[in-house]
Amino acid sequence: MKPLLITLALLPVTAVGSTLYKCTDESGVVLYTNQKPPKKTCVVLSQSASPPPPAAGAARPRAAATPTPSDFPRVSGSEQKSRDSDRKAILDRELATEAQGAEKARKALQEAGNQPADKLQPLRDSLALHERNVEALKKELGNLR
Repeated sequence: MKPLLITLALLPVTAVGSTLYKCTDESGVVLYTNQKPPKKTCVVLSQSASPPPPAAGAARPRAAATPTPSDFPRVSGSEQKSRDSDRKAILDRELATEAQGAEKARKALQEAGNQPADKLQPLRDSLALHERNVEALKKELGNLR
């Protein structure tokens, strides 16, 4: 298995935009490759034209360079602002709920006091979960502003 993984890792990156073969040798071993090896039964899995080589010193094209289809749904600026404010309100409510849950878990843990550790662990886990959620929500709200 390791030789196959090493072989796959060493395959050239230029396989993009070329022919992909599924080859089987006499013993039934399957090989996926972009070069048809001799003495093997191969089936073409995909075939596409090779992209033109990039010009020397040319910048890589960005993903945004692909034009948006004309029938792609658009949202007006005011609609997006409304959605953003709704999202912020939802996150604020979730933050308040999680903070309240964390406070309740903290009180329950304090009230449990001197119980055995196995009984305290679910309370600690609940408190840790609420605290992680509070931090995540604060981070998300910080990304909005």
